[in-house]
Amino acid sequence: MATSRVVSRLLPRRSFNTPPKRGYADKMRLTFCAGNQMFHNGDTVRQVDVPSFSGCFGILAEHVPTLAILRPGVVTVFEDDGSERKIFVSSGTVTVNADSTVQILAEEAHPIENLDSTTAKEMLSKAQSLFLSATTDEDKVEAQIGIEVGEALVEAL
Repeated sequence: MATSRVVSRLLPRRSFNTPPKRGYADKMRLTFCAGNQMFHNGDTVRQVDVPSFSGCFGILAEHVPTLAILRPGVVTVFEDDGSERKIFVSSGTVTVNADSTVQILAEEAHPIENLDSTTAKEMLSKAQSLFLSATTDEDKVEAQIGIEVGEALVEAL
């Protein structure tokens, strides 16, 4: 009994029924770049959907801070004007900060409208052939990465 009184004196005096206010912004700012192109540079956007190895997830303003590794797939950016922009990424990282800023750093990224489904299927077929003919573990791993990217491209298109 005496212990609970000591602990209660150490706790801050606030109601446990109301969650503490998070000092986040109302808008979300996105920086999205790859080695080949800059897509957003601190631009305000409404939402971003990203493919990660822990699953696909959407990001809105005031999202919990997060760090994730991108898997091959489509990043969808919902612009402030209501339009959507779909960009295929091969790999990379996404960082969501407490101040509602988001950074996407992709190894390689291309707008979906610039990609060709026939070329994607050829790339997948070539990667599968390389995997079957691989003699070393390193060659198999490289071919497997090509297969994952190729499958994601074909699915996206």
